[in-house]
Amino acid sequence: MRKQNYYLLIILLITFFCFAPSLQNEFVNWDDESNFVKNELITSLNKTNFWENTKGIFSSDVIGNYNPLTIWTFLLEQKFFGQDKPMFWHLNNIILHLVCTFFIFWIGLRLQLGLLGASIFALLFGIHPMRVESVAWVTERKDVLYGAFYLAALFYYIKGKQEGFRKRDYLIIGIAFLLSLLSKIQAVVLPVSLILVDYYFSKDSKITMKSIIGKIPFFAGSLTIGLLGIHFLGQNGSLTQPIYFGIDRLFIGSLSLTTYFAKSILPYKMSPLYPYPSSLDWTFYASIVTFIITPALLLFAYIKKWRTIFFGLAFFIANVILLLQIVGAGQGFLADRFTYIAYFGLFFLFAYFLEFVMKKFSGHKTLVLGLTGLAFFSYGYITFQQNKIWRNSATLFSHVLKYYNKTATPWRNRGNYFRDIGETQKALYDYSQVVKLNPDDPNPYNSIAKLYFNFNHPDSLKKALFNCNKAIELKPDDVEYLVNRGVIYAKLGDFDTALLSFARAEKIDPGYANIYLNRYLIYSQSEQWHKALGDMNKYLNLNPNYPDMWYEKGRLHEALSQPQECVNACSKAISINPKKGLYYFERAKGYYLLKNYTRAKSDMQQSLRLDYEGDQNVTHLILNAQ
Repeated sequence: MRKQNYYLLIILLITFFCFAPSLQNEFVNWDDESNFVKNELITSLNKTNFWENTKGIFSSDVIGNYNPLTIWTFLLEQKFFGQDKPMFWHLNNIILHLVCTFFIFWIGLRLQLGLLGASIFALLFGIHPMRVESVAWVTERKDVLYGAFYLAALFYYIKGKQEGFRKRDYLIIGIAFLLSLLSKIQAVVLPVSLILVDYYFSKDSKITMKSIIGKIPFFAGSLTIGLLGIHFLGQNGSLTQPIYFGIDRLFIGSLSLTTYFAKSILPYKMSPLYPYPSSLDWTFYASIVTFIITPALLLFAYIKKWRTIFFGLAFFIANVILLLQIVGAGQGFLADRFTYIAYFGLFFLFAYFLEFVMKKFSGHKTLVLGLTGLAFFSYGYITFQQNKIWRNSATLFSHVLKYYNKTATPWRNRGNYFRDIGETQKALYDYSQVVKLNPDDPNPYNSIAKLYFNFNHPDSLKKALFNCNKAIELKPDDVEYLVNRGVIYAKLGDFDTALLSFARAEKIDPGYANIYLNRYLIYSQSEQWHKALGDMNKYLNLNPNYPDMWYEKGRLHEALSQPQECVNACSKAISINPKKGLYYFERAKGYYLLKNYTRAKSDMQQSLRLDYEGDQNVTHLILNAQ
């Protein structure tokens, strides 16, 4: 046992080292924004709404994906670390990957691999370059999280098969399966994997009806989450197939499968995005051979009772088949992350045969070990370097553009990153590439408009307006574009036209909160307090968890000589964030107007303790009130 622990510790340390560069990485604008950076259920977290936000997370999807447990882990990280410390978020992904590698090692031993075979199995799983996307990308927390629970369920099931099931084992397996399902929909395949385990340990190497029937409770859970996932994907429009239909989808699936087979040995051209080609070339049609050979090999192995081959290959196919994009979902037809659990099957085969060769040809063991070590060194080096492409959105999409510079998405996302860090010329260049590739797409014009809006010079604002109008021309009823145009007009001083743009946006979608926020600013600037308050109330009805807006509401009530309402609004702001002195300063003014000098002084003193002084005349007046 000590020797096993020693081997496992070395494997985990090597794995950690290979992924250590990801600790320096930022978040990226590749679904990170939707999942947590701009997800209001995450960003609005405060001391009072943790459970309310938790309920919201478990009752909603994120861009068509129902993986609430994954999103909930982001809520925990928001609570303990905040988004200004991405290192901890990345560290948690690595830790979960290490947990998966831990289970792989022990499962390998349970599947009758020797210590060397189990070590090869675990190290392959741990440091193979195709793991990088699942570990280095924070959004793909769902891979390492569902994987950890999936493999835990698998381990305890195998343990139960070998030692006899206890009630505790059934409980652990059931809970782990549920948590895996809530982490990522791909966990629905676990019942099939358990049937394959039954086959692997059966005396006659057969899949029995008893084994299948015994998994009915698991299949029921899979069906429930599967249908829920399909519902959310359909609502989000992610199940559409805009380019290819019918038999072409089969060729797309066959090339995906062929690629995954090839990359398990030679991980080449790894990209976070593999966009659909404009047309299918000969490689798609030739790859159909894989769809013929693979099931034939599976059938042959089953008939011949080649237990290990059938188990490993069937495990891989079962866990990857739903991800082959035969039914299209998403922007790409391949994804490195789709192999995270599926490669368990192939890696098990590789480990088994390497160990077999070393035993069979013991005289050449040193040579085989040397070649295996060289392969591991190569995999580790590639993984170490591949983590670095996820350093930020610029490095990420520059990498994609090395392979796919005729695709708009990487140009757009890199442009957004350059825009956000103030690299104006670089952003404009990237957006211009998007326009060239998709001249009828309104998004790049809107992005260019937002870029020019950041400058106060009238010429820049006019360019912003021109591009915003172009976006609206291409998509007249887009509320975001209309609001953006209103903001540009307001910045140019044309408030009447700005208000018309906001009114048009409100007519299309009265639930779009930014309409009211921006219109409030106009009314507040022109001291139309009642109208400003009306819009602030509408905004807070839609977004009630932002303390700064409650503070602004308090200021409006003060301007309208409504001190009690001012106190109530500021109290709400303080309940959400009690560490901002500004809120106490404003509430102190409300209490002073109510002639509640004791509370006014208390709030003013708290404001000072929190290093907010405000207007010194007001501070002196309240602190000396009698």
